[in-house]
Amino acid sequence: MTQQKPIDHERVRKIQGSFSWIPHTFVQQGFWSSLRHHELLLYLYLVIVSDRQGVSYYSFDRICTLLKINTDDYILARNALINKDLIAFDGYLFQVLSLPVRATGDQPLALQSEKDMTRNDPATIQQLIQSSLSSSKPPLPG
Repeated sequence: MTQQKPIDHERVRKIQGSFSWIPHTFVQQGFWSSLRHHELLLYLYLVIVSDRQGVSYYSFDRICTLLKINTDDYILARNALINKDLIAFDGYLFQVLSLPVRATGDQPLALQSEKDMTRNDPATIQQLIQSSLSSSKPPLPG
C-alpha cells in the first residue's frame, strides 16, 4: 500500500478526548452491505457514542431524536443489530460487540446486466415511476 500525503496539512485528524473506530473488515467482510439504512445509522451512532468497551447508555427517545427516526424504525433496527450479533442490549445499556466471524442477513445481489439494472435498480426512472404508481393506485372496488 502506498502512503498518501494529506491534501490539507493544517487539518489532519488527531485523536483528542474520546475515540471510536470501525475496523476495515466491517466493509471488506460484508457487514456494511448486510445492514439496511436505519440499522447502519443506529450502528454507526452507537459506535460513535460508546466508550472504549463499546458501552453506551443513550435512551431510545434521545436516539430517535438525534437520528430523526421514529420508535418503530428504531426498534426494528435495534432488533436486527442484535440478531446479526453486532450489538448487545440489556434494556438500558448498549454494547457494540466485536465483529462476528461473518456477516448475516440479506446481501443484495449484484446487478450484472442492463436488464438487471432496468428491473431491479431502485434508482432508475422506470423503478421510481412503477413504485409511485403502485403506491398511489386506488383500491379495487369490492
